[in-house]
Parts: sequence; structure tokens; C-alpha cells
Amino acid sequence: MATRLRKTRKLRGSRTHGWGQIGQHRASGHKGGLGRSGLLKHHFSSMLKYDPDHFGHDSTHPPHPNIIKKWISVRDLDGLFAKFGTTQDNKKLLDLAKLGYDKLLGGGQVKNAYTLKIKQFTASAQEKVKQAGGEVMSAND
Repeated sequence: MATRLRKTRKLRGSRTHGWGQIGQHRASGHKGGLGRSGLLKHHFSSMLKYDPDHFGHDSTHPPHPNIIKKWISVRDLDGLFAKFGTTQDNKKLLDLAKLGYDKLLGGGQVKNAYTLKIKQFTASAQEKVKQAGGEVMSAND
């Protein structure tokens, strides 16, 4: 904006330029205090709008958080192979790690010989799969 069009051109010589008593325009009292003052009083609504997480604290972080793992038993392999299994070189392949399972447990019996890929497995699960003629391979990331 050009200087000749500014409001201050009309206010030359008026001492306060429309701000009342001397120093009102620059006084900190008109801002409602210095720094973060007034956040529980007169600046509460602006605190809710612009900084809603100002008060309070984050929840505690336990040293041993609960990690949810997805496990599967040997008895469920036949039904799982019917949905997601593949056959290659007359071997029944089942990638349990790709399906989101973390561990193979040894509950139940397995009827068919499967080649399995999984991150973790129990000794009894590995033994039961071997007895059926299959094998268990570790699929570590």
C-alpha cells in the first residue's frame, strides 16, 4: 500500500494515533499477559483451539508391553491348506508367515505332509509335521 493512502497519514500530529492513553497500544496488559499466562483463565478458549494437548501428560509406557501374537496349531493346517495352500513339485506348500501367523504349536494331529514356512515353531509341532512326511522351515525376516 502506498504511504499516502495509509491511515497514519491522516493521524499525523494526533500523539496517540487512535490508541487512547499514551502507551496503550504497546502495553503488555492489552495482550492478556506475557508468555503462556492466562491459559486457564481468559486465554482458555484459544488454548483449546490451538493447543488442546497443552495440559496433562502422555499415558505411562510399561517396560514390558503386551505384544499380541497370532498362533496356530498343527490340527488347523488341513483347513488352512484348503483355502490358501499351493502345490509345487508334488509338495504342499503353506507359507504361514505370509498369512500373518507368528508361531506354530503342536496341538492335535496333522494328516498330510506339508512344507511350512513360519517364524517360530515348537519342538512338538516340528516332530508331528516330520512324522506326517513334511518339513518346517524357519522364515525369519
